[in-house]
Amino acid sequence: MNSVATFYKFVVLDDLQALRDSLEARAGELELCGTVLLADEGINGTLSGTREQLSELVDWLREQPALADLLCKFSTADPDNPVFHRLKIRIKPEIVNMGRPEVAVAERTGTHVGPAQWHELLEDPDVVVIDTRNDYEVAIGTFPGALNPGTNSFREFPDYVHSQLDPNSNPRVAMFCTGGVRCEKASAYLLDAGFQEVFQLDGGILNYLEQVPAEDNRWQGECFVFDQRVSVDESLQQGSFSQCFACRRALTAQDLESADYQYGISCPYCINETDEQRRAAFAERARQEALAHARGDRHIGKTMPAFEPDRSSES
Repeated sequence: MNSVATFYKFVVLDDLQALRDSLEARAGELELCGTVLLADEGINGTLSGTREQLSELVDWLREQPALADLLCKFSTADPDNPVFHRLKIRIKPEIVNMGRPEVAVAERTGTHVGPAQWHELLEDPDVVVIDTRNDYEVAIGTFPGALNPGTNSFREFPDYVHSQLDPNSNPRVAMFCTGGVRCEKASAYLLDAGFQEVFQLDGGILNYLEQVPAEDNRWQGECFVFDQRVSVDESLQQGSFSQCFACRRALTAQDLESADYQYGISCPYCINETDEQRRAAFAERARQEALAHARGDRHIGKTMPAFEPDRSSES
């Protein structure tokens, strides 16, 4: 069974190019696939391979002084699911794309809370609980009572804060995301904006699902992930959803039966979002993918989604 490692850390990193080059070489030697983002503010990555290969890479990262206490979460995928098709190590302005590189996350963030205190926050009427993920992620699973900002990109989150939240009316805010990285930046942003008490679910949904037994679990649905698995269930096993190539939304078995669903081209959610030219481009890519499959190869050409999901939000 394939394994997936998810990790991040906000920390000031020096000589990003040297770190990128050495990380690419080491991950390549271990035959890992996935994406790692590097920025002045830290590191954010999701990689797939065997558990042994991934552990070796994480141990290598922890040999870097700035990453000695790097935390990593592991989950699994079906044996026939490659999860990722290639390895990408990129230098970016931010490791999670809020469009606010000036937010000093390494200096202060919200209060990290574990599952027990998280349950208390969910039940506290004076706490505003916010799902900081995007709308298409929230659609397949969330915590009861959590507010959905309705964003398509994490870059829209600051506008949501200023239009819908008030530090005087909402002094206590609790947030969660997939693996914790978005909440780190979102909580720092809220503190800068004057909110008095800001909490974040430590390690995000993935850590919560790992730590909380089924009988105490408050999570409802599945958790969207930014790879070929599409989602994971409450046991961190590959979930039940498929995905539309054109818009990247998660699809149920019923969605796949819709007349608006065409593999690689459209689904009920995006049928009216793309024009004939883009659908023709999607159809050509689907044809090339089928030809590659018939040859026993894997087509990994450039993707052309109708809208671009916030790939830097993977954790």
